Amino acid sequence: MNQSDRKKRSGAQDDIVYAHIFDAILEQRLAPATRLSEEALGEIFGVSRTVIRRALSRLAHEGVVSLRPNRGAVVACPNAAEAVEILHARRLVELAIIRLAALRATHEDLAGLRALVAAERDCLARGDRGASIRLSGEFHLRLAEAAGNAPLLGFQRSLVSQTSLIIARYERGPGDHCACEEHDALLDALAARNTEQAVALMAHHLDHIDARLQLDAERSSTDLRSVFSQVVQARSG
Repeated sequence: MNQSDRKKRSGAQDDIVYAHIFDAILEQRLAPATRLSEEALGEIFGVSRTVIRRALSRLAHEGVVSLRPNRGAVVACPNAAEAVEILHARRLVELAIIRLAALRATHEDLAGLRALVAAERDCLARGDRGASIRLSGEFHLRLAEAAGNAPLLGFQRSLVSQTSLIIARYERGPGDHCACEEHDALLDALAARNTEQAVALMAHHLDHIDARLQLDAERSSTDLRSVFSQVVQARSG
């Protein structure tokens, strides 16, 4: 194998590892703060630690992995303040994307998006929650592709996966995530080239996602008195 072939193979390996970890984050199979051991991942995927490092570096660039000096990589774990910033950024990007998609989406784009919604609905019917979450994320990424703006697509990849981490950490309870009915309504507005309706529907859709999150308090604490407040109260009583 010559040097060019080795580079192509290494690049393909990077893409495979990256895609698997990205999908695992979208499906919420990888929880926030999960340690990503280079050694373990190398054994799982049958690749060198160099390949693993490159894949993790790409994910870190997108904000879904944190690289800690001398301590290795972990799945990102946004705190409440970071979550608010991420959700605000996603709203700005999503509304820009839907405006462009209303102008540029082709019949082929819409057909592909409708197929994704159908697959998402089938997964929900089967009780495959993880796959339905991933397909919902892919729906939003495909919308960005239909918008035809490469920088927005890059931002969206990062924001969709970071939103999945936020949902995994802060969701009030099991939800339907991006409702298929809302996706269908968005596609109907795009097909009609009704830009303002599409923007309004997307804003409502994002409101629905935000409403399921509890960002006013962390689910855990480093304050021992807070963690063991019931014990403190029982002793003082």
